[in-house]
Formats: sequence, C-alpha cells, structure tokens
Amino acid sequence: MISRYSRKELVQIWSEENKYKIWLDIEIAAAEAMEKYKIIPKGVASVVKKKGKIKVKRIHDIEAKVKHDVIAFLTSITEQAGIKARYLHQGMTSSDVLDTSFNLQLVQSGNILIKDIDKILSVLKKQAKKHKFTPCIGRSHGIHAEPLTFGLKLASFYEEFKRNKKRLEDAIDNISTCSISGAVGTFANIDPRVEVYVAKKFKLKPEPISTQIIPRDRHAHYFSVLGIIAGSVERIATEIRHLQRSEVYELQEFFSKDQKGSSAMPHKKNPILSENLTGLARIVRGYVIPSLENIALWHERDISHSSVERNIGPDANITLDFALIRLSNVLDKMIIYPKKMMKNLNITKGLVFSQEVMIELTKSGIQREKAYRIVQKHSKESYAKNIDLIDLIKKDKSITNKISSKKIDSIFKYSKHFKNVNYIFKRVFK
Repeated sequence: MISRYSRKELVQIWSEENKYKIWLDIEIAAAEAMEKYKIIPKGVASVVKKKGKIKVKRIHDIEAKVKHDVIAFLTSITEQAGIKARYLHQGMTSSDVLDTSFNLQLVQSGNILIKDIDKILSVLKKQAKKHKFTPCIGRSHGIHAEPLTFGLKLASFYEEFKRNKKRLEDAIDNISTCSISGAVGTFANIDPRVEVYVAKKFKLKPEPISTQIIPRDRHAHYFSVLGIIAGSVERIATEIRHLQRSEVYELQEFFSKDQKGSSAMPHKKNPILSENLTGLARIVRGYVIPSLENIALWHERDISHSSVERNIGPDANITLDFALIRLSNVLDKMIIYPKKMMKNLNITKGLVFSQEVMIELTKSGIQREKAYRIVQKHSKESYAKNIDLIDLIKKDKSITNKISSKKIDSIFKYSKHFKNVNYIFKRVFK
C-alpha cells in the first residue's frame, strides 16, 4: 500500500524483514521440538538462533537464481549458521512455513485493528452521550421522516462497531491455526508433536486437517470481515458527507486554520476526509472476492492463491487500519450544529407529526385508510403552500370534532419522540 494511506505499525508487520523473522522463528521452534523428541541432534536450534540473521538482500539474490523463496531463505540461514543448519526444515514443506507465518501476520494485524475499533467505540460513546438529547430530523429515502436525536444516530454506529469488534475477534480466532504437517498434510516425514509444539509456542491451534496448505475458507472469513468493517466505515462517512452539504450543514469535518478547500473557490470547506474514507472502503471490500475465490484450489495444493495473498494481505489490513484511525479522528473533531439541526427539523412546518395525527383519528373511530387520506391531503397542502400543518389541522372540523385543540397541541411537540431515548441507550451502552 502507498505510504499516503499507511501507518508505521502495520507496515512493519507486512515488511520483508518481519516476514522472514517469523519464518526463522517457526524454523527454530520446529527444530526445538525435533530436538525435544530426539528427531535431530541437540544444539541445532540454539546455533541457528545465535548465528542466523535476516539478510533480505541476500535472500532475494539467491531467490533470483533458484526461483524459490523458502529455499532461498533456508540457504541464506545455512550460510550463516553452518553445518548444523542442515537439520532445519526436516520433513516440512514450504507451506508449513508460509501458511503459519501468514496466519501470524493476520493475527498481528487483526489485534491492531481491534485497538483501532476500540478507539472508534470510545469516541462514538463520548459523542453519543454528549448529544443524547440533541434533536435532529430522521430521514428515510433522503426525505424528512420523524424526529430523533443525534445521540441516537451515533449510538446506532456504536452498536454496529460493537458487532464489528466481535466479528473480527471471531475471525482472528478462526485464523489462529498452525500447520506443520509436511507434504500433502499426512505427517509422513514429520512427527505431529512438532506441530503441537510450534502451535503452542505461537499461541495458535494445530490445524485439525490440512492438505498441503491451511484451508482458505479461514482466510476468506477474515477478509470478508474486513470488508464488512469497511462497509461500516463508509456508512458513517456517507452520513457525515450528507450532513455537511450546504443545504443541510448540520455538522462539519474539522477544518484547520491554514487548510484550504478549493484551489478556485476560497469559501469551500469540503468533507474530504469522509470522501477519502469512502474510497478506501471500496478498496478493502474489493479484496473480499479474491479471498473467496482462493478457497477452491487444485487438489492438495496449488499456488494460485499466493499472488493474491501477497497483495491483499498487506493492502487490506494496512488500508483498513489507516481508515479506522482516520474515522476516529473525524468523529472526535467533527463540529456539530444543534441549532441548524433544529432549524432543519422545523423546515417542513410540522409534517413530521403527521403519523400521530392519523393515529389519534383512528383512535377516535375513523378507519385508518380514511384517516390517512385526510392527513395526507393537509400534508400536501402544507408542503405546497408552506403553511404550518397544525394550522390546517385545526381548521378541519372533521378532525377537530374528533380531537380536541389541547390534544392537537400536544401532538405537535417533540418531547414524546425522545421518551424512550434512555431506554435505547441502556440497551446499547449496558
């Protein structure tokens, strides 16, 4: 991933240095197990641990000749560690190293993404409680529907990211497997206890049955969860973008003192960060399909998945990490305009109370369809002529004969729309 959308911690996880370090750690752990069970002579692991160093350029130089990354890596380590290194990798196959290492990188990345989500949850909780009773209009199909509070809107995002955290925790657990089972996964040339030892060393679980690789449905699950989280990022970003439109302007991304919005128009303050998040979310979701297509490989192993994972492994995790941190900052610093929210709430002259008028008419004995038509007629006139709906309602004797003026006045108040806000907040923030 390009540095513009990358954070150092995730980049380090997916660096060549870290990848080869994990490979070396796996080989050393396997050697330790083989020594323990008297499969190879004592001292191999300690010598390799002491003398084996990661030399990325040397590995690449060897690979250019042998056309095999694991052989190049083992050759480089052997050059440094000496004759005892000949016992490394005994009975193992390349995928034992590659797959266990890839899973470890996914676990490392996933744990950072969990921390990122925790930051978003913290900010959403703070902002939701601050605006628990800040009135705003709820919209369906982009059209004014009924009142709610801005805190409820944020609480909805909070609950979604709680689910995302649980999904990611499950995906991390699902991907936390280790395979040291040799060619075609039969343990023909390696003791199964080696796999158990290595798995325990890295806090992984032995893969119950591998072919020559760890089954890719596990990876598809992980990347699918990243795609879902990206969708949640875009959901919030899209809402911010809509609410910052000039016609709405209920909130605004933070705009620094020296920031400029347009090269042509000095007045512009654009929601560029939220737009950026929308684009980044598309990238992360785009990696889901290739991960699903990686499930169906030929027989016990092919490498058609390898080129895919070399790309989507770092890019999906690095991109989502960047997006989550950017989103938490946007949410934390966004400027909210309660007065504009109230102004927009009143812009439709009371149309938002139409359902309550209809309900009261049905309670008085009028059939629902007739009550609907009566209120709809006045609503259309209110909108067309910019007249307060309550004034039209009070002039209609077919309504006032059924509903008292006092009751009509009570209908056109916002308070009842917020009577269960505390109840909802208790369910979300329990």
